Amino acid sequence: MAVGFLVESQGDGQYSGKITLFVILSCMMAAMGGVIFGYDIGISGGVTSMEPFLKKFFPDVYTRMKKDSNISNYCKFDSQLLTSFTSSLYLAGLIASFFASSVTKAFGRKPSILIGGAAFLAGSALGGAAVNIYMLILGRILLGVGVGFANQSVPLYLSEMAPPKYRGAFNNGFQFSIGIGALSASLINYGTEKIKGGWGWRISLAMAAVPATILTLGAVFLPDTPNSLIQRSIDPHKAELMLRRVRGTDDVEAEMNDLVKASIIARNTKHPFRKIVERKYRPQLVMSIALPFFQQVTGINVIAFYAPVLFRTIGLGESASLLSAVMTGAVGTCSTFISMLIVDKFGRRALFMAGGIQMFVAQIMVGAVIAAELGDHGGVEGKGFAYMVLVLIGVYVAGFGWSWGPLGWLVPSEIFPLEIRSAGQSITVVVNFLFTFIVAQTFLAMLCHFRAGIFFFFGAWVAVMTGFVHWFLPETKNVPIEKMDEVWKSHWFWKSFVGPRSEDSKI
Repeated sequence: MAVGFLVESQGDGQYSGKITLFVILSCMMAAMGGVIFGYDIGISGGVTSMEPFLKKFFPDVYTRMKKDSNISNYCKFDSQLLTSFTSSLYLAGLIASFFASSVTKAFGRKPSILIGGAAFLAGSALGGAAVNIYMLILGRILLGVGVGFANQSVPLYLSEMAPPKYRGAFNNGFQFSIGIGALSASLINYGTEKIKGGWGWRISLAMAAVPATILTLGAVFLPDTPNSLIQRSIDPHKAELMLRRVRGTDDVEAEMNDLVKASIIARNTKHPFRKIVERKYRPQLVMSIALPFFQQVTGINVIAFYAPVLFRTIGLGESASLLSAVMTGAVGTCSTFISMLIVDKFGRRALFMAGGIQMFVAQIMVGAVIAAELGDHGGVEGKGFAYMVLVLIGVYVAGFGWSWGPLGWLVPSEIFPLEIRSAGQSITVVVNFLFTFIVAQTFLAMLCHFRAGIFFFFGAWVAVMTGFVHWFLPETKNVPIEKMDEVWKSHWFWKSFVGPRSEDSKI
């Protein structure tokens, strides 16, 4: 069933098509891969601030938090075992993404999404039933396998299914789903913390099975993308029928021809990871590394993982800290929804720049308030300053929500030619997970040693990455994926690597 309205790309190629109900439903189901990722991000930070959870699995941290009056506020949660609980998922996801690349290329995007959902489902069951730290971390590893497969395949799926003119909105749905997952987790944490008996954390961890089940069952019915069907040498007529259904029109000849041309090149590429290091792919390779790296050194996962811990550090109670995490989660989800509405109108660069400036200002102000008002012992002097920190963190999260959050996934998923697309997305996921792991594993130790300076540290990175976007990232809005090479040929810096844009292409 195809309903919608006519859209045409306004890049170098003109493709006819509609936003069809078929595409909307398919992308909504695939975006559940973002929900499982977001749920885990939100749930891990919440349960690590729950006293019964800490008492059972991390008694040393619990003792320092409750009974040690001599230890600094900034060091109460400093535990490598505690950070291993959070970061083990991302190390597993990093490794899994390499296998996901081969599966995605050989068998399509759909099987990777299915594997991701099933692995996450198994991990959630193990985590909810954990009786010791080994079961807990093994569950996290399975969750990481699920997230690794989902993050490798879902952004590609969304970008390939979406009409070029609205690709940004569709792909930003992935980050929006991450926000929904994180917000849901914060709400569940807030509710389960109040359960008498101290077993509420089990519900928090086990509830990850709900989105994982939806994703796993839904993946069975997902259609594969026309790009993937052609890449895997499936009957061209079948691929064309799928393209007509996806676009809601019979006028797909121009797009089909471009897909076939790209697939011929892709089939002749036997070693995509070797291919991507060639000079002509240098801009895509740099972006596949730089954008996920910068996304992590914004410090967002410091807030996402450890928001309740951070709020407890500045003097809020257990329940108030979890409620504050709910508030910041709601802000992030709403701002990502705004990004979905405006990204294809204002473009990627404008949102990157505006969000970067907003995040920089907010982080510097958070660091200044905490440095001035929070000593080594006790809370922030007066709740007013604690709430000021909460508001500033909300401003920071909003800036991330409409810029580096969704665009950090969108831009890498749309810039790769088909022959290196799966490899390029894997590099993006690997770099993202690698630095997520590093930040998650080191943050509590950095907080202990840097104190309020941790916010100045991440603020400096935000300034660097905003400058990087200004100078080196071309605008990609409305450009069909198979025509994306032209934006590099027109760029003042990258054209020296990929060659100038031809006169025929300009015409």
